Amino acid sequence: MKLVALAKNPVPGGAVVGELKTRDGARLRFVRWEATRGPRRGTVCLFGGRGEFAEKYFEVVADLRRRGYAVATMDWRGQGGSSRQLPNPRKGHVYTFSEFDSDLKLFMKEIVLPDCPPPFLAMGHSMGANILLRNAGRPGSWFDRMILCAPMIAFADAKVGYPQVVARAYAEVGCLVGFSKSYIKGGSDAVVEQGPFEGNQLTSDRERWFRNKAVLDADPSLALGSPTIGWLRAAYRSMGVVDEPGYAGSVTVPMMIFVAGKDEIVSSRASEDFAVGLKVGTHVLLPSARHEILQEADSIRLRFWAAFDAYMGLDQAA
Repeated sequence: MKLVALAKNPVPGGAVVGELKTRDGARLRFVRWEATRGPRRGTVCLFGGRGEFAEKYFEVVADLRRRGYAVATMDWRGQGGSSRQLPNPRKGHVYTFSEFDSDLKLFMKEIVLPDCPPPFLAMGHSMGANILLRNAGRPGSWFDRMILCAPMIAFADAKVGYPQVVARAYAEVGCLVGFSKSYIKGGSDAVVEQGPFEGNQLTSDRERWFRNKAVLDADPSLALGSPTIGWLRAAYRSMGVVDEPGYAGSVTVPMMIFVAGKDEIVSSRASEDFAVGLKVGTHVLLPSARHEILQEADSIRLRFWAAFDAYMGLDQAA
């Protein structure tokens, strides 16, 4: 397994990169790093969203290591440097999010628990945050706290383009009649992050946009196209789990949720409503942020890190 290194996106020093093999034969790329400064504060387990890859988070890894955290991350099955689910590697597919649950368990048991210092903090974006919320609602979570950015609790209405009930029915019926491995309506091999910066829904930061594009240009095998109908059904079903009435109140893992005020991918309102229902959590609204908060402009990222430091007590320790 390898990592893509670019002059503007170098691999943080000391990376240990490898591969996990799941019971059903998937290969998962993982990377871990030790902290670069003391005092040592434990390990942040970093989980990206749909279509993301470890290289996209090198800057975040460096930010965390400077704060005294070791970092461990993996690419979810079907994307990044992990093996793909279908013969067409551009199709973003999964049968059920329980597969991600199993991958998370394997990663924690084989990589994090044996080789990374506790306590364990989880940081997840979008789909990764959804998977963490699934974990947070179950007994025996490995994580002392969670930091969730633009969690996928519900899709933004504008992103779907249809009433949500229609889109969900489309996914269910499409899979029922044998189209689970087909692209969603309008989907293709085209990669959003290799398209134009202008009009993108992910970030307002031009430099970070082109940095991520350069990674994909250097290694197109990391790129992912549109989701399949099967992925869409699995996503709706998983969002239905975490958006059930009373689910937020049952969560016992303390968490801070960051909400992007200009999110056109997932519903900001759903994230805020979920956070209000938490008994052991809070949320921070970043009004000018688009969906990818950690890839946003410096002014937004500074607000994110200030809130992170305050929540983790780092401002008092400084």
